[in-house]
Amino acid sequence: MKLGELAARLGCTLEGDAHIEIHGVAGIEAAGPGEVTFLSNPRYSRTLATTRASAVLVDDKVVIKRSPQLPTLAALRSENPYLDFARTIEFFHFPQAYLPGIHPTAVVTNSARIGEGSHIGPHCFVDEGVEIGRNAVLHSLVTIYKNAHIGDDFLAHSHTVVREGCRIGNRVILQNGVVIGGDGFGFAKRADRSWHKIRQQAPVVIEDDVEIQANSCIDRATVGETRIRRGAKIDELVLVGHACNIGEDTILCGQVGLAGSTRVGNRCILAGRVGSAGHLEIGEGATITSQSGVPNDVPPGAVYSGYPAIENRQWLKAMAALKRLPELQKSLRKLAEEVTRLKTSHR
Repeated sequence: MKLGELAARLGCTLEGDAHIEIHGVAGIEAAGPGEVTFLSNPRYSRTLATTRASAVLVDDKVVIKRSPQLPTLAALRSENPYLDFARTIEFFHFPQAYLPGIHPTAVVTNSARIGEGSHIGPHCFVDEGVEIGRNAVLHSLVTIYKNAHIGDDFLAHSHTVVREGCRIGNRVILQNGVVIGGDGFGFAKRADRSWHKIRQQAPVVIEDDVEIQANSCIDRATVGETRIRRGAKIDELVLVGHACNIGEDTILCGQVGLAGSTRVGNRCILAGRVGSAGHLEIGEGATITSQSGVPNDVPPGAVYSGYPAIENRQWLKAMAALKRLPELQKSLRKLAEEVTRLKTSHR
């Protein structure tokens, strides 16, 4: 693909030779001739001087300075270089295609309904009453329990499980080892202090365009439902507890754990290892920074940090004060000694 064609397809302004042949993409430090790279983090600005890429996606503010011995670096001016780099990847790398059909080792019950163009891979099991839409791909060793309903363009990688009665929308991706609709963690204490299991009978509902990455678990509810709303993205090793509700376009990063009945608003970001107590609400557009513990509701649009999680600016002040504690303790001790000395001298 010529660089000029790439610029046109991306809607970027080109500064450089439109006839350069582009054959791929790469990171800014590894890129070579014929490859496009990007710069979105200012920390890597210095590498513009030495990268061997043929072109770079940058915003309008970036000034490109090159080492004299290296060829000119063409610029694709973009409002969102990272997004346009992601789009560029799609021009050169295509997803693997799977032929429609059911592998001989798969077990698909007679009452299951599989949509046109779907691929059921080796050793999959599709139980009674299951409905799967068009162009689905079940890679291998995928298990779909009774009466699960799944939309079009579903992609389930190896060892994923969709439990009984769960409902999944269109264009949902489940990476390896995801469990949808496992039992929620619900037990009632008996008089003898042993535990009685609470039946987890309500389904998980996953709306359109959701992706859930490897080894994450979305628990089913006792009553009502657990719901993951449209466009949400869930990273690896995340636990969404029973009866939680995750908002549209919200991101849950690695090792997030949400106790039962947590409600997370639309377009929130919960960074790595955030944990929440149950029965609370995180407002729309809120951001919770990594390793924070959330014991109470979080207002919309807030940025919270720490444990117990508090407003981020307050937390930063607290952390700054914490660094000075040894110095403050030493000063306080000297002050106490001075007060004691003055009291003794006035007796």
